[in-house]
Order: sequence, then C-alpha cells, then structure tokens
Amino acid sequence: MASVALMFATALTAQTGQNDELTSSTHSLWTLQECLDYALQHNITLQRAKLQLQSAHEDVSQSKSALLPSLNASTGHNLAYRPWQDTGITTVTNGTLNTKVNKVSYNGSYGLNASWTVWNGNRNRNQVKLNRLTEEQAELEVQETANSIQEKISQLYVQILYLTEAVKVSEASLETSRKNEERGREMVNVGKMSKADLAQLSSQRSTDEYNIVNARTQVQNYKLQLKQLLEITGNQEFDIVIPATTDEQALATVPALMTVYEQALATRPEIQSAEMAVKSSDINIDIAKAGRMPTVSLQASASANTNSLTNKGWGDQMKSNFNSGAGVSVSVPLFDQRQTKTNVNKARIQRENNLLALQDQRKQLYQTIENYWLDATTNQEKFRAAQAAEQSEKQSYDLLQEKFDVGLTNIVELMTGKDRLMAAAQNSLQSKYMTILNLQMLRFYQGTPVAQ
Repeated sequence: MASVALMFATALTAQTGQNDELTSSTHSLWTLQECLDYALQHNITLQRAKLQLQSAHEDVSQSKSALLPSLNASTGHNLAYRPWQDTGITTVTNGTLNTKVNKVSYNGSYGLNASWTVWNGNRNRNQVKLNRLTEEQAELEVQETANSIQEKISQLYVQILYLTEAVKVSEASLETSRKNEERGREMVNVGKMSKADLAQLSSQRSTDEYNIVNARTQVQNYKLQLKQLLEITGNQEFDIVIPATTDEQALATVPALMTVYEQALATRPEIQSAEMAVKSSDINIDIAKAGRMPTVSLQASASANTNSLTNKGWGDQMKSNFNSGAGVSVSVPLFDQRQTKTNVNKARIQRENNLLALQDQRKQLYQTIENYWLDATTNQEKFRAAQAAEQSEKQSYDLLQEKFDVGLTNIVELMTGKDRLMAAAQNSLQSKYMTILNLQMLRFYQGTPVAQ
C-alpha cells in the first residue's frame, strides 16, 4: 500500500530515535508520517474493517470444513417407574424360587452417526470460492479505509501548514500597520495628518489583529479535526511539525491525467473490490443453478442399548443389542415451486447490478483524479501568476510607504496598496499549498510510495 505523505515528507521524518508505538500521553509534536502511522494503528473505523476481515476468514475456514464428513456421538439414559407392576424376574437359587418385582427400571442408549454430502451440484465447493472472494474483498476494504484516512490526514495537514503560514503573513502585515499608525501619530503631532486619517490607520491595525485571531482559530480547528481523526482523546497538547517548503515543489511537473487514471485502475482497492463483486456474482449464479442438481449423501451409524430388566450384564447387552449400518441417499429435485429459477434470475440481476457498480466506481475514480489534476494544474498556474502579482504589489507598496513616510501620499492609497499586497501574499500561499497537496494526491493515486 502506498504511503500517503507530502513531497516534503523527508523534512517531516528527519527526527529519529522516536518510539514506534506512539502514545497520546507522551507525544505532543507530530510529523505527518507519525500521524499516518498512529492513525493506521488506532483509527476505530479501520479497526472495525480489520475485524470484518477476521470474520470473513472464519467463514472461509467453516466452508472448507463443510466439505468433510460430519460425525456425532449420542447417548440417552432414562429411569422408568411402574407402581402397579405385579410380575417380575423369577430365579432359582440353591433350590429356592425367588421372584423379584422391579418397579423402577433403567435403560440406556448409545449411538454414533456419520454423514457426508458427496455431491450437491458443487454448491459446497462454490461456497468456498465465494467466501474466499469475500475475504479478499474484506482485505481490500481495509486498504480502502486506510487510503481514505491517509487522504484526509494529508488534507488536514496541508490546511494547517497553509494557515500557519497565513498567520505569519498577517503578523507581518500587523507589524507594518503598527509602524504606519506610529508614523501617523508623529505626523498628527506636527500637523501633517488629520486625526481622521490616523483613525483609519488605527482601524487597519485593529483589522489585522482580528485577522490574526481568526486565522489562529482556524488553525486550532483543523488541529482539532486531525486530533479527532487520530482518535486522540483527553486534554493532551497536540501540535504538528512545520516543515520547510519550496516553490519548486509547487512548480513540479503535473502528471498526465490518463496516465494517473490507468495506473489507479490497476492498483486502487475500490476498483479491485468492485471487480471481485462481479466474480462473486458469477459464483452465486452457479450456486443457484445447483438447486436443479441431485444431492448424493452417505450415512453410517452404530448403536446399542441396555436395560435393567434383564439378567444380562451391561457388556453382554451392548454386544447383543449392537446395531450398525451404512447407506446412500439420493435426492432429486422435481418441483420446487420455482424457487431455483427465481434464485438464478435474481443472481443474474445482481451480477448486472455489480457490473453497473463497477462502472460507477470507475467513473467516480476518474472524477476524483480529474478534480485533483484540474486543481493541481489551475493552482499551479495561479501560483505563477500570484508570485508575479505579489512581487509587483510589494514594489508598489514599498514606493507608497516611502511616499507616506515623507507625507507625499494619502491614507487611502496607502491602505489600498497594503490590502492589495496582503491579498496577493495570501493568494500565493494558498495556491502554493493547494498545488503541493494535489500533486501528491495524484502520485498517491498512481500507487507510488513517497521516500520516507
């Protein structure tokens, strides 16, 4: 299974010497790889999928055992009471005639029975094949769940990285606003600026402070979502490692759409599971058709019984009352009220339904990859444009700042220039991180593991 990590995973896993088994009580600073590893061990949804796999494995073992003969042992012991019994057992001992009336009697039975279904239209053998496919589907379900978890973790991780950088941009903007406000006070003191203009500078500083608080709140919200996805509870402090990223990572070549799709068709577990569902339908049709076939079974039994109302001992009774036998039975279906035909037709309908499900799964896979590809392509183009726009706005704002410092520009122009620079910086950050995420998702759908 390909490990989902972003292209900067090398920086994330630079820390060494950490325990393989992470515990929520001792670990507070998490790399992306550590988040992935921990989630694959502790996520409840994934654990349930693994239990379903274990259950499917038990079904396979049971269906294999159903091919073997069955053997049962039985015994029964009964006491009988006859209060008005007036005859009994007469014996002669030393010339004396003795009559014993037994009102309480005991009898025991012992049996051994074996049976074996020799032929039932291959229904039992096909059931083994069906359960094996079900087990493989359950294993693919585990992989699919793991992929989904890793995908969500990567998305949350990138959002945290982006917003963390956005906070830094807002903090830099706030520092500039404070300097402008301080410069405005100086200019008011010397009569070069009105108090109304100073109020606008103060308002911009307050807006920047609000933006920082809002961005930090969003970061904490995404961290909370990530913590919940990892199944970490309690008040333990949770934070992530912030790796270094480069523009080159966002400007890497976007793989061809059809190349990614064709590789995903061959590796994605959801596609393989849908294909197995079609194979299972074929086996279900064969199982349903077996209802028209005769069933041949072998039986064998051995039994004996004992009774207290006899002079014979237990061993002699077991020998004299021992019975054994063996036989074969053949059951030929003649008329089953259309049950077999209905089962066959419904199995064929289910096969058509599974074929449609496979087609729909392929379509959904293509749409997902197409969305990632389109987002990667457009965000990469936006990033190039945003870089140029940010550089241009930076130069423009620097000139406005110089003019403002000497009193050659008004407040409106300065604030407008600052807002434009802020927007350009945020656009550049967003398009950069979204490009990095979408590029990595495309690689993930190709099934290519990222170097750890």
